[in-house]
Amino acid sequence: MTGILLFVAFAFFAFAQAASARNGAQSAADAAALAAAQGARDELVDGLGASIGEGDDWLDWLGGDKFTGDGAEGAADALAADNDSAVIGFGPDEVNGYPGFWARIETNYTVGDSIIPGTESKHAQAEATAIIKPRCDVAPSADPEKAVEFDCDGGDSFEIDPDDFDLDDLPEASVLFSVHLAD
Repeated sequence: MTGILLFVAFAFFAFAQAASARNGAQSAADAAALAAAQGARDELVDGLGASIGEGDDWLDWLGGDKFTGDGAEGAADALAADNDSAVIGFGPDEVNGYPGFWARIETNYTVGDSIIPGTESKHAQAEATAIIKPRCDVAPSADPEKAVEFDCDGGDSFEIDPDDFDLDDLPEASVLFSVHLAD
């Protein structure tokens, strides 16, 4: 009876080890996807600031789809490495019409030794997707050649006048776009 109880205890311990490794992998995947999307959000804000006053396409930047994603994979790699993991898959994605990135990671560490054979060489894997969602609305009739009023989530509002624009007038990236994990 004692032997059976010990076996069951060790088996539960093995499952706990696997669950712990899986949770670590999911945290790393979430962090990697969020880092990629935040990098793209920063690119969107930089592009918006650079395009104001240069033509009528600056309002298109607020839709959230005018980024190239340069540097997004590097940001995902860095955050995965900070979580003792490596990116094994990465790419752009779209969820409910919102652009984003998915990342698949594998932990650098294994599940560990247990009574279940083979766990000492098993690495946990996980995947996550993060999206960039515009937080501000502009009237469809807005003229990009004139001052434009923006109403954003959270009650924030601001105005951009392309004829009298200073880059410091642009709000923080988090006011213009939210970044979160896709459901």
